[in-house]
Amino acid sequence: MDQTTFSAAAMARLMPMHVMIDPAGDIRAIGPTLQKMRPSEQMVGRKFLDVFAPRRPRNVSTLEQLLMAEGERLQLSFRQPPQTDLKGLIIHLGDDIGALVNLSFGISVVDAVADYGLTVGDFAITDLTVEMLYLVEAKTAVMDESHKLNQRLQGAKNEAEEQAFTDTLTGLKNRRAMDHQLIQLIDDGRPFALMHLDLDYFKKVNDTYGHAAGDHVLQHVARVLVDETRSTDTIVRAGGDEFVLIFEGLIDTKRLNAIAYRIIAKLEQPITFNSHPCEISASIGTTISSSYDAPEIEKMLYDADAALYASKRAGRARATIAGDWHLSDERERPETPR
Repeated sequence: MDQTTFSAAAMARLMPMHVMIDPAGDIRAIGPTLQKMRPSEQMVGRKFLDVFAPRRPRNVSTLEQLLMAEGERLQLSFRQPPQTDLKGLIIHLGDDIGALVNLSFGISVVDAVADYGLTVGDFAITDLTVEMLYLVEAKTAVMDESHKLNQRLQGAKNEAEEQAFTDTLTGLKNRRAMDHQLIQLIDDGRPFALMHLDLDYFKKVNDTYGHAAGDHVLQHVARVLVDETRSTDTIVRAGGDEFVLIFEGLIDTKRLNAIAYRIIAKLEQPITFNSHPCEISASIGTTISSSYDAPEIEKMLYDADAALYASKRAGRARATIAGDWHLSDERERPETPR
């Protein structure tokens, strides 16, 4: 290997982004990384300043002007897109030889790697850019894992919260979810209706066919309530065979009564369990937030409950709106069998 060949090979390894410029300002040779960045662009033989646009120093139009910045850091970019920002250093090799420019990316290395598909092998081993690439790669991996972990944790949190607000038998909301929803509605001043539903003759189903039949009936009731209400309504299994329905934005008593009697009609259709017909019905009491100067959860629940028992006293399978009958001041439930 002669000295010229050795020098070219050494330059390629030590400075894979170098540019050799002849005295006329033409590019005589370039490093392999630069060629990789512009595989279809012929740079050798072209004017250096036609390929690269100096940003610092400014207003440079000749090699002589560029050489005045010898020993200082150059800032350049490709004239053709992608116009990657580059840093460089120029060294004057003599009037009969020309100049050598060694380029690097600086902080634009991450974008350059993505734009040009560069790897560690495209940089000199001693280039600190390699260390930066390792750090960026490590940071990216850590951030990806952190993001995935956060997603898993958020998913687990959402699942835990959903389970905490869900009745396991029916899949409906539970009392905790009900309290949370009512607090939000009252705090926000949004109008709503509160409907309390209690199943009639449910105890007979349990006593006759067992708790498995009772569970089957409760799950059927849950499906009916979902089918007969809006997706924005909140349906709660408050406990046992009691349910609470919250209708945000719906306070029209005629519409509420229509919904209530539609639910009652659906629930009165026999429910088959192991070939046995399970017959139930429902009594319903409803109150609306606009009936109160300052709605309170306990007072509304009490009034809906009192309206419910008015329905039971009237013969069951009925719906009553609080205020449509006399609500006494007593705080004990009426002695009405279910």
